[in-house]
Amino acid sequence: MQLIHNQTYGIRPCKSSLSQFIGLMFKSRQNLLFILKKEKIINLHMLFVFYPIDIFFLDNKFQVIKKIRAKPFQLFLNGVKAKYILELSEKNNIKEKEYLKFC
Repeated sequence: MQLIHNQTYGIRPCKSSLSQFIGLMFKSRQNLLFILKKEKIINLHMLFVFYPIDIFFLDNKFQVIKKIRAKPFQLFLNGVKAKYILELSEKNNIKEKEYLKFC
């Protein structure tokens, strides 16, 4: 899967509960798209993720609701309601309220 936005990003989809639970823990740099069954409030953490990433909370139309720059071992307990969560380890210029395109 790819994200197209001024630059192409290789994205690994995470659909299962297990892959979403593990996420980037103990992994090398990669980009993930969490595909949730329905829109819900999400709390995230960066435990055992050893590099900074950008986290994007997306609605069901792939519009960026919120963007967070996350540092290793940081906790996020103020959940955001989202249908998709995009985690990018690569530099990007994606902003809130933008629509993203995946192929």
